[in-house]
Amino acid sequence: MMSTLIPFAAALLPAMVLLFYIWKKDKQKEPTSWLVKAVLWGAAICIPVAVVEMGISTALFGAGGKPTSFLGTTAMAFFVAALPEETFKLLVLWMVLRKNPYFDEHFDGIVYAVCVGLGFAAFENIGYVLGEEENWAAVAIARSLLAVPGHYAFAILMGYYYSVYHFIDHSSKVAVCVLLVPVVAHGVYDALAMSGMVNEYVGGICFFVLIYYCVKMHKVARKKVLALLHHDEVDVNSTESIHV
Repeated sequence: MMSTLIPFAAALLPAMVLLFYIWKKDKQKEPTSWLVKAVLWGAAICIPVAVVEMGISTALFGAGGKPTSFLGTTAMAFFVAALPEETFKLLVLWMVLRKNPYFDEHFDGIVYAVCVGLGFAAFENIGYVLGEEENWAAVAIARSLLAVPGHYAFAILMGYYYSVYHFIDHSSKVAVCVLLVPVVAHGVYDALAMSGMVNEYVGGICFFVLIYYCVKMHKVARKKVLALLHHDEVDVNSTESIHV
């Protein structure tokens, strides 16, 4: 029991830390029940996502097949991983927000998107970490530094454009960005991470490119967070000045 509890906690910890971070950023806290609902729905879609991914992988590479070229790993990254995962996340985000009376601030889109994304990432992480009986610590550390923060960044991008479309700009361009931007960010991440499946030397080089990419992606995500926080702050100040 204890031997399983420690890896389980290690798998959950990075998602919990990032959830707490984004929750602290929110000036007007969302009801806990709605946040929990978003996290649980995010975790629940791991199962249908896995089924869809298996079907797409079989269609592209055959039963039990694996990509044998960089074009193949790129196709796997975008069409087997990024597209279905981000599509299901967006579906859940829409389900959580469509009749949510508390979705009344720009930053809320990011808060709920992160809950969905990290619910998914936490459930997925448990499977990866507990699946490695001997090397679980190495897997937990690697995924806490890359994979889980990756889902966090993808969620921020999705939540940002979701809020922009809902509150600011109803254009088709922004609507497309709600899904397209996180899919592209996720696909590039996975394409770099999967390159070692074809050539370990190229994979080693791509690993360092991946580190650089992650740093840049999180800088962009941070700007999105600050932009929506600024929008809400301006709205609050404008309301207060009217009342004064």
